[in-house]
Amino acid sequence: MRLRTIDKINVKGKRVLVRVDFNVAMEDGMIEDDFRIKKAIPTLRLLVRKKAKIILITHFGRPPAGTTNTKARAAFSVRKLARRLAKDIKRPVHFVSESIGPLPHAVVAKMKPGEIVMLENVRFHKGEEQNDEEFARGLASLGDIYVNEAFSVSHRAHASIEMITRFLPSYAGLLLAKEVAVLHRAYMRPKAPLVLAMGGAKIETKIKLIERFFDKADNILLGGMIANHVLQAQGIAVGKSKLNSEIVEKLKKVNWMSTKIHLPVDVVVAKKISVDAISKTVGVGRVAENEFILDIGPDTSALFDHIVANARMIIWNGPLGLSELAPFAAGTEEFARTVAKSKAFTIVGGGDSAASIDKLGLSKKIDFISTGGGAMLEFLAGEPMPGIEALQRKK
Repeated sequence: MRLRTIDKINVKGKRVLVRVDFNVAMEDGMIEDDFRIKKAIPTLRLLVRKKAKIILITHFGRPPAGTTNTKARAAFSVRKLARRLAKDIKRPVHFVSESIGPLPHAVVAKMKPGEIVMLENVRFHKGEEQNDEEFARGLASLGDIYVNEAFSVSHRAHASIEMITRFLPSYAGLLLAKEVAVLHRAYMRPKAPLVLAMGGAKIETKIKLIERFFDKADNILLGGMIANHVLQAQGIAVGKSKLNSEIVEKLKKVNWMSTKIHLPVDVVVAKKISVDAISKTVGVGRVAENEFILDIGPDTSALFDHIVANARMIIWNGPLGLSELAPFAAGTEEFARTVAKSKAFTIVGGGDSAASIDKLGLSKKIDFISTGGGAMLEFLAGEPMPGIEALQRKK
């Protein structure tokens, strides 16, 4: 799958609107992880070298659309993201407190080649998530060229992702093009033996992914919430673990007896979900009614390690337990180490999976870390990708 990329065109002096996804983790007003910001920098540096005028569009969180509440706008403003980008890229980034209207037009009119501005959170406008034509036109009027460098939200039909491409010549950023190429190749030409490993939420999409990859994958490893749902569907007690009853009913209709599919054989359980919880390891099927399954156990880790040892390609999305709490991170972290030391071509996606890799200092040992968890799943599952399809339309 080939996309027209920004590196092939002359952008000197042009106003280039770049849709990025800087929706990063933040705690107490401090940015915890600037992974997505850093990943966009090669495209931005290319545009700086080519003397473009760079106007950045991003969202942050889920603010009340259309809100004029000062406190809410402050909480969801992207001002801090502009400051972090300036620090990471080592160039000034001018923040504009609106995303459409007279103010951004006035700022853009004064821009010089190589300068960067960041517009305010586009999700402050109802038109963004409604894929509204008028809002998209308002954004498009600020630029001469549009670049999508936000693979992680390209499964959304939003105004700054899909509709805007109808009004400007549109191209893929360097990272988005690479994400699409790597994931397309993983599905079309996977290296065998292929191991597909999945945990975390977004269970319905992951079931579709299993179905699509069933004939291609040699082994499918399941942990976390998806494993709990499958166990319950098979009539195996999972205690108080959070379940979606509708999904469990759907899973009862699936034949899970294939030797390709590997579920936990032991699990870590606790009676409460907290960092000070008292945990223990039990065999699958021995979980008490008042216990939560919060991680895979050591026997499961050993089983998964053995399977991965022979792989030539590994695709991993989603933690194998409640990895954000230290007492239940061991299974995910052990699997991260296993993937990192593998000689296979490794692809990792999903915020928690990527966070575990980064926390352990293993990022450089992974061949490709996707910026999109949900987007990666939907792309591989063959679901519609409005942002990608928009770039493929004949102009």
